[in-house]
Amino acid sequence: MRSRVLNTRPVFHKTGYRMANGLLTDAAVRAAKPSDRPLKFADGKGLHLFVSPTGARLWRMRYEIRGREKLLSFGAYPTVTLAEARRMRDEAKANLKSGRDPGEEIKAQRRERENPDDRFETLARAWFEVNKDIWSKRHAADVIGSLERDVFPFIGGRLIADLRPQDVLQLARKIEARPAIETAHRVCQRISAVFTFAAGMGMVETNPVQVVMGALKPIRRGRQPAVVTIEEAREVLKAAESVPAHPVTKLALRLLALTAVRPGVIAGLPWTELEQLDEKEPVWQVPAERMKLKVEHKLDATRDHLVPLSRQAMEVIDTIRRVTGRGPMVFPNARFPTRPMSENAMGYLLNRAGYNQRHVPHGWRATFSTIMNERQPADRAVIEMVLAHVPENKVAAAYNRARYLDRRRELLQEWADMLLDGLPPAADLLKGARR
Repeated sequence: MRSRVLNTRPVFHKTGYRMANGLLTDAAVRAAKPSDRPLKFADGKGLHLFVSPTGARLWRMRYEIRGREKLLSFGAYPTVTLAEARRMRDEAKANLKSGRDPGEEIKAQRRERENPDDRFETLARAWFEVNKDIWSKRHAADVIGSLERDVFPFIGGRLIADLRPQDVLQLARKIEARPAIETAHRVCQRISAVFTFAAGMGMVETNPVQVVMGALKPIRRGRQPAVVTIEEAREVLKAAESVPAHPVTKLALRLLALTAVRPGVIAGLPWTELEQLDEKEPVWQVPAERMKLKVEHKLDATRDHLVPLSRQAMEVIDTIRRVTGRGPMVFPNARFPTRPMSENAMGYLLNRAGYNQRHVPHGWRATFSTIMNERQPADRAVIEMVLAHVPENKVAAAYNRARYLDRRRELLQEWADMLLDGLPPAADLLKGARR
């Protein structure tokens, strides 16, 4: 009698490729392809191969202990083979039979062989040191600052191999709730880069952030929210300056509104840039390295941004000098006086004043441009220079910078006179209630 031959050809089931007896084969696991949604390829006794849309293949096992359903991960294929995954499943089942939680057993084993060099913060700082020289100083400070503020306190001490998508998503949700949706995206991108760095050294097999990015709140693209009339602009400042807050934040917001520079330029302003101002016609020279420019242009002195200072802007500087003049920063961080204030501080102040999604710190540039272009349509090119929209041609940029300086001073003084009409002098901002 002919012996019956078992059909081992993989066939597709709803749960994946299996042999006819319901078990996976090495060939079936190799053939498992990603889809636009997560897939599970079941083996037996709770073991399955999870295939993410990004192509990651992970061995997992669902189990129940003390009335709770839990998920156990054994590692990624092909580092962990089918045979090894089955062995680990059998060990987990034995632990369950003895009343022990297999998940806790695996964590205990990892803690025994834990290496400080495998922790997320250690790897993140190593990644930062490798890359910081190709970034501008301002961007490098922003990168490490965001990690120290938003990441290390939560997952910095964790082993990078133990981090899961839900760990990163939980961290991102905290940032989104501030609200700081763009920051959440940037932070996740930086965490992802650290995982890529670790993968290059063979320390991780998968990048959990790839899954998380699709779950983040979308960034609202388009123009920054901003008011567009001088009456509204005046009301924004009046409302923000009446809210209990630190005077440093209020004075920073006022100087931001008066100069129409980018928020980061104000937040990172050192006293050294304001030491030799001309008494009659003061001009603040912002080094190119602190401007929003390509890295190769940041050491080009011809791209320094000149800001003629109105009488009201000088009042703000003279007032804040009484508070912070002995330190390195004009607007220091409240907790770390030698560091610059966070750009978010001005945004939070506007939010508390009732302007969330109506007017943001960066919006002062759009407000200035809209109002002054309506009042002085012939000065469009000058207004562009005030906003540091410099021509690509370096010679033209240097020429225009000198040619328009007097007119830029006139426009900024006109703007300051309109904006602060009826508002208290800068010194009064030192007297208000603090938060």
